[in-house]
Amino acid sequence: MSRASHWSFTQDDADAITRILLNFLQETNSRSALLVDRSGQLVTTVGEQPQFDATAFATLAAADFSANDQLAKLIGETDFTTLFHQGERDSMYVADVARRLILVVLFDQRTTLGLVRLRLKAAITDLNQVFTRPAEIQPADLGASHLLAGAEDDIDRLFS
Repeated sequence: MSRASHWSFTQDDADAITRILLNFLQETNSRSALLVDRSGQLVTTVGEQPQFDATAFATLAAADFSANDQLAKLIGETDFTTLFHQGERDSMYVADVARRLILVVLFDQRTTLGLVRLRLKAAITDLNQVFTRPAEIQPADLGASHLLAGAEDDIDRLFS
């Protein structure tokens, strides 16, 4: 089972995510990176803390990404894996992570779109590895599978 099919990660995963995003922000001189799940839940913010309601922003970013997926389908594409919005002072680059999350990068004139795009590919690759590597079996999972194995044996004995 890949990690993209269920939603949990360990402290080690959270540390790896933070390290990847901090490294990306340092390499590009971008301001902030927000990781959002596809339903609009804010997972984490790294870098400068946004001066707006990050929860509402996450919801709108997920809706924007979803709307663009539909636009992609209308023109015959499966989806758009990245989006770019340019403002007068601030811009944002939005990218898919493991088909489960959305990475939103906020940047200004201290960097360039080209550098953000270039370095983002490596960061996305690293994040995809965190979210798609096999999940460790949790003790609770072992208990549930043993319980079901015993139940199957009991059911077999009832009908034999």
